[in-house]
Amino acid sequence: MSDSPLFLGLDLSTQGLKAVLIDADGAPVHESAVHFDRDLPSYGTTNGAIRGPGPGEVTSPVRMWLDAYDLIMERMRAAGVDFSRILGISGDGQQHGSVYWSSEAERLLASLDPAHPLAGQLSPAAFSIQRAPIWQDSSTTRECRELEAAVGGAQALADLTGSRAYERFTGTQIAKIRRTEPDAYNATARISLVSSFMPSLFLGSIAPIEVSDASGMNLMNVLTCEWDDRLLEAAGGPELRGKIGPEPAPGGTFLGKIHPYWVQRWGFNPECEIAPFTGDNPATVIALSTPGDAILSLGTSTTFLLSIPPAETAPRRFTTSHLLTHPTTPDAHIAMLCYKNGALAREQVRDQYADGHWTRFNELVEARPVGNDGFMGFYFPLPEIIPPNVQGNFFFSTSPSSSSVTTLSESEMPHDAHPRAILESQFLSIRSRITAILPPDAPPLQRLVLSGGSSLNPVIQQAAADVFGMRVFVAGKEGAAEGGAQLARYAWWRAQNGGMGTFEEMRAMDADAEAARKRCVAEPKWERERVYAGLVETYRACEDRVVQACAVSVA
Repeated sequence: MSDSPLFLGLDLSTQGLKAVLIDADGAPVHESAVHFDRDLPSYGTTNGAIRGPGPGEVTSPVRMWLDAYDLIMERMRAAGVDFSRILGISGDGQQHGSVYWSSEAERLLASLDPAHPLAGQLSPAAFSIQRAPIWQDSSTTRECRELEAAVGGAQALADLTGSRAYERFTGTQIAKIRRTEPDAYNATARISLVSSFMPSLFLGSIAPIEVSDASGMNLMNVLTCEWDDRLLEAAGGPELRGKIGPEPAPGGTFLGKIHPYWVQRWGFNPECEIAPFTGDNPATVIALSTPGDAILSLGTSTTFLLSIPPAETAPRRFTTSHLLTHPTTPDAHIAMLCYKNGALAREQVRDQYADGHWTRFNELVEARPVGNDGFMGFYFPLPEIIPPNVQGNFFFSTSPSSSSVTTLSESEMPHDAHPRAILESQFLSIRSRITAILPPDAPPLQRLVLSGGSSLNPVIQQAAADVFGMRVFVAGKEGAAEGGAQLARYAWWRAQNGGMGTFEEMRAMDADAEAARKRCVAEPKWERERVYAGLVETYRACEDRVVQACAVSVA
C-alpha cells in the first residue's frame, strides 16, 4: 500500500553516509548514499578522514557530516521518497568516534530554522572541537596504559568493560583531549559518539549514548550497562559524568518525536519517532543474525561476531577479544574477534602454493584429509591482533595420539598442505576462542552467516561448516544501514504491542522473506567436526609456540 509505514536507517561510516528504507514487513524499498571524498570534496578528506597533524591522529570534519545529511535528504526526495510515510528512524555510526558539543549546542539544536541547511546553523558554534577523532586514530597509547593502570591492568579493564584499552576507543580519546587541549575540553558541554550525534540532529536535542555502542568506549560496565565512575574519573575527571550524559539507552525504545525542522523542511510526519542509534558492528549483527547466530566476515581482515543469548553465567572477557552489550536483547552480548591477516594471507598462500588460482587452491584443499595429516601452518604477513604482535610464517607437525608438536621449516612442510593449513588454522583460532568465551550453560549455536569477498568460495564455505559445526548461510546485501532501519521498525513494533515483544519475535514473522534472502550453502559433516573438536588443544599448543618464537625474536 502506498500509505503503509516506512522505517529509515542511516549508516554514517568512515567513507560515506548511506540511507535504507524498509517497509513494515522488513523488506528494503529504497537506498541512497553520499560518498564523502567524491560528493563533498571541499573538505579534503581521503577515504573520509584527515590524517595528522600529530602522529597517529585521524579525524573527520563534523561539518562534512552535517552537509552529508542535507545531501542525502535531497537525493531521497529526488528519488521520490515520501518522507511523510516514515514513522521511525534509527541507524548506526562508525564505532568509537566522538563529537564534542559546546554550551551553545542545545539552544542551536532546538531552534533549527527550516529555511536553511543544517551546517550553517550548527557549525562551528555548536561544537567545541570541529574535527571528530575516529576509529582509525592511534595516538592515545599513553592514555591506554593509564586507563588500564587505574583499574588494575588490562585484564581487569576487559573484565569490567568487555575490552582492554585500545587507542581507538573513546575513553582514551577523551583523556587525550583533556590532557592536550584543556581549553577545548573545558568548553565541552556534552560528548556524543557518532551514533548519538546522529539522532540528536533529528530530535533537536542531544541524545543519550546507546547501550551497545557504549561498549566500545572503555567507560561502561558491560554487565550492568551503567557508566563506571572510576573510569569516568580516570578518563575525564569529575566533570566527565556530566559531559557524557545519562546512563546508556537501550534499543527497542523511542527517544522522542522528530523536530519540526524536519517536518517543515523535508515533509516528515510529525508523529515520526527517533530510536537510539547504535554502532556499525552491532547494526550489522542486527541486519544479519539473531542471538545464537554468528557472522564471519571474510574480507581483507577477518571479523567474527557472535551473538550470545542470555545465560545464567556471564561470557568470559579476554584481552584479545571484545564483548559488547547486545543492542536489542537484555542480558545478551556480542563477542567480537578481529584479525588483520584475513584475505591477504589466503591470497599469498594461493599465489605461492596454488599457482595464483582459486580453482587450484580449492583442489589442493579437497585433496588433503581433514586435519591435514597433522600438519599445521600459521600465516601472518602483517603483525596480528590475535594473538597480539605475531608476524611471519610458522609450521608444525603434530600427533594427536602423543600430543607432540614438532616445529618445521618451510621446506619440511608439504607443498600441497598449505591451502588446507591456512583455512584450518584461521578457523581453529576462532573456534578455540568461542569455546573459551561462551558460558558453559549457553545454548548451542545455530547458524554461521558468511559475508565478504571469500564468502562465495564453496570450499571455504564447507570448511567453515565443518570446523564450527554450524549450518552456513551467505548474506545478501544486508548491511549496517538496514540493521538501523530494523531497529527503528522494532521500536515501532514494540510500541504497537504495548511495549511488549522481543526482537526475535518480530524477526520470526519475517522468516519466509529472510529465507529467500539468505541461502544455506553448507551443512556440517559431523565426522569432520569431531576431528576439529579434537584439534582445538593441539592448535592452542602450536599457537603458544608461535607466540613464544615471536617474543624471543623481539627480545
